[in-house]
Amino acid sequence: MRKAILALLVAACVTPALAQDKTVNLKVSLWVPPAHPLVPATQAWAADIEKASSGTIKMSVFPSEQLGKAFDHYDMARDGIADITYVNPGYQPGRFPIAAAGQLPFLFSDGKRGTLALNEWYHKYAPTEMKDTKLCFAFIHDPGALHGKKKILVPGDLNGIKVRPAQSTIGEMVKMFGGTNVQASAPESRDAIERGVADEITFPWGSIFLFGIDKVVKYHMDVPLYSTVFTYNINLKAYNSLSDGQKKIIDDHCTPEWASKVTDPWTDFEANGRVKMRALPDHEVYKLTPEQLGAWKKAVEPLHQSWKDAVKKAGGDADKVDADLQAALKKFDAGL
Repeated sequence: MRKAILALLVAACVTPALAQDKTVNLKVSLWVPPAHPLVPATQAWAADIEKASSGTIKMSVFPSEQLGKAFDHYDMARDGIADITYVNPGYQPGRFPIAAAGQLPFLFSDGKRGTLALNEWYHKYAPTEMKDTKLCFAFIHDPGALHGKKKILVPGDLNGIKVRPAQSTIGEMVKMFGGTNVQASAPESRDAIERGVADEITFPWGSIFLFGIDKVVKYHMDVPLYSTVFTYNINLKAYNSLSDGQKKIIDDHCTPEWASKVTDPWTDFEANGRVKMRALPDHEVYKLTPEQLGAWKKAVEPLHQSWKDAVKKAGGDADKVDADLQAALKKFDAGL
């Protein structure tokens, strides 16, 4: 009887506080199509937030660039066009120099461990570099490779080749080796190759099929060439308008555990794409010899110094940032 009375008293104290929370409707913008693993994973994330908030935080997920172009998603979060957006910082070269460390070639060996390392590391720096939004979490996809119409074996083979780079650092690499960059978002990439505007593309394996790029390329370099940094960013006005209890629910869904829950299905999807590609008779998935791989690693070394210079130019301590990243990679066994 006494326990029952205490329970009623606790409920009486808690229920009015919950009832005071206004219902908010948040728009989540993704630029990938509904078939992309991020979409159902994000919908499950949103549903869990709604459940945890007793229905006071409702989220609508908009895939396929319905609210704006892929290149614009950071500004969409900043300006409130959407409340939460899926951002590729590399789509805007030079704007996020610290985040660009995650784009350096031959950095990550694994998408899942790499996401844990990157997310922990970048949360230290996002409040400065992405100060006009709130970072929910940062992540990478499973390392991608070079795919195209020509078999590329050594850096010199890119001379004169038109490449759609996945992000700005890979674009810098292409220029360094004498190639030409073709700017196109993921949804625009197949058309660019089909029309001959681009010859090669750096892309993760499973997404080659998702975006139909397998229909316009033949050769695939089987090496973890690069990863791309992504972030989920929250509009500050939307976040600050929430009650303290609602903010905590959002914060509880912007953890490393949730970063993994949302992105691990994508990592698995991309890794399986490599297996699928190897089974196709009209595609060649090729390894590099140790000498060829060594030539690539040596040739991209200037990119690391170039990244440091960009961070210093923006007022950052490049050596400290780099040391923190290396420590995170070691902690999670995520480096090559």
